[in-house]
Amino acid sequence: MDAMQCIRTRRSIRSYTRDPVPRDVILQIVDAGRMAATALNLQPWQFIVVTDQETREKIAEVADYGKFIADAQVCIAVYCENSKYYLEDGSAATQNILNAATAYGLGSCWVAGDKKAYCPAINKILDVPDNYRLVSLVAVGHAAEERNPGKKPLSSVLHWERYGG
Repeated sequence: MDAMQCIRTRRSIRSYTRDPVPRDVILQIVDAGRMAATALNLQPWQFIVVTDQETREKIAEVADYGKFIADAQVCIAVYCENSKYYLEDGSAATQNILNAATAYGLGSCWVAGDKKAYCPAINKILDVPDNYRLVSLVAVGHAAEERNPGKKPLSSVLHWERYGG
């Protein structure tokens, strides 16, 4: 799959089959996150891959709008060291993970982390040190649904030289 096809076909998937995701595919997906753009090349991220059913259920129990994490075969928690650009860097890593999952024919969905009230509970479940911020939880698995929500046309969001131009 080429990059543009991947970007155009990526969708948020919230329903998964029970088919396992091969470990080598998980490694490639996380490695895509590691290769993301990063301010000052700080690379502040740490990735926690959760495949244990009981742990995914605990995460799903506390994560708002993330109940489907229990049904995905993988949850990737994206953390960044608390630095000036942690949110930008972690978001770039998250987007790479989403795109890589799509490239491997898997479904995925970004569940918010940063500034959510459940962050301390997730940190405790995953034993994360205090100097790291949860940027996202990414559910990954074989899709049990097809989604194709429409996107706004380019002409409605593109401006040349200034807003309205």
